[in-house]
Amino acid sequence: MPPTVLIVEDTQSLAMMYQSYLLPTGVNTLVASDGQTAMDIINKVHPDLIVLDVMLPDMNGLDILATLEPDNSPQVVVLTGHATKEMAIQAIKLGASDFLEKPIEADRFRITVNNALKIKNLKQTVTQYKNKYENGKYFDLIGSSKQMQSVYQIISSASASKATVFITGESGTGKELCARAVHQASNRANKPFVALNCAAIPKDLIESEIFGHLKGAFTGAIANRVGAAGQANGGTLFLDELCEMDINLQSKLLRFIQTGSYQQVGSEKEVKVDVRFVCATNKDPLIEVENGRFREDLYYRLHVIPIELPPLRARGTDIIEIAEALFVKLALEENHPYKSISEGVKQLLMQYSWPGNVRQLENVIRNVLVLHPEQYIDTDMIPALPVSTKTQAQHTPIITEQPVSTETPAFDMATSQSEVKPLWLAEKEYIEHVIKICVSNVPKAASLLDVSPSTLYRKIKSWEELE
Repeated sequence: MPPTVLIVEDTQSLAMMYQSYLLPTGVNTLVASDGQTAMDIINKVHPDLIVLDVMLPDMNGLDILATLEPDNSPQVVVLTGHATKEMAIQAIKLGASDFLEKPIEADRFRITVNNALKIKNLKQTVTQYKNKYENGKYFDLIGSSKQMQSVYQIISSASASKATVFITGESGTGKELCARAVHQASNRANKPFVALNCAAIPKDLIESEIFGHLKGAFTGAIANRVGAAGQANGGTLFLDELCEMDINLQSKLLRFIQTGSYQQVGSEKEVKVDVRFVCATNKDPLIEVENGRFREDLYYRLHVIPIELPPLRARGTDIIEIAEALFVKLALEENHPYKSISEGVKQLLMQYSWPGNVRQLENVIRNVLVLHPEQYIDTDMIPALPVSTKTQAQHTPIITEQPVSTETPAFDMATSQSEVKPLWLAEKEYIEHVIKICVSNVPKAASLLDVSPSTLYRKIKSWEELE
């Protein structure tokens, strides 16, 4: 819908001229010849921009400007044939975005109006984002860290688009909550959000789950079924663990994404729907493509707006924000008299690496609430937290600082050709040594090595596969 511009000008010939200036821009224009008419239009129509003459027959134009609410007001460009420096300063102080002196050339007029409308759009975007993001929470996502701020910004920027969102991240990082936030931030928020876990459905049933089937299409099809694609019409279809989808079905999904049309199992009739796709995986999709388990053309079709959710261990004090929110939420579910957690508990939660991410944190909190009916949660109530098997460490309550070993590391420089090791092995030994001196704290090791934690976890996984 094009923006609406109200021209407040008592000289009819000038008002018509300003309207003609704006014809090429495609905006809607309204005209008011006096202040009271202008205020009536403003209250009823809520224009995006007001081109406001100062000298009106019934009032000063700046008086109209002063009545506008600062939080939800249109942009205002002030016009006058008797400009003074003091008047310009007063207009800007009252909230005008620009000040033009008559007579005005057409190009200058159009550029000024266009710039003011751009500022209006930007303000609306910022306001929408602030309304959605309050007190460290963006819809159901929680966290004030820079990593999550970046995620929120991407979701907010992509909200008005139909472009496919591809979410990656370790298991338990909240990929479905992120997908729901994409849906809730969009203009499809009042339409269905349909989630389908591709890993949880048997291979021979997933096509029916996505596209639906007709009665009698296969053994057990005792009635017609719409399928997730049909259920999500007008809304969002979330395909979780997409890389687990059978390679043969991926071609049908690709065609569905390209055309918006599909066939139910057992039917030759084309069904067309309006669906936005959000996909997620806890695997590296490019590795899956290289290994032939995921179609390259499907990957590039889906990988339009990528969102990488950071692991919990890399999110700093988000751990405390999430834990406190989960304690409140789960206490209500368990009818628990929870009040607060101690500073010691906060320190323990911050020190742990959380290999299972938010899902593991939630399970630990439920364990605490079920086993301890006290209002105040202290450190002795927190169960032993296992260290990830990736670090080959024993189960221990919480990682504590240990003195750095002064032993000579195993990656001494080679002194002869026979001592030269393959590059990957030398890298492996060095990284493992750094992780060891960081007391198995992979994010800290990554920081020292100037790489992202995900890079180290990917390397550790590849070494495990080689072994």
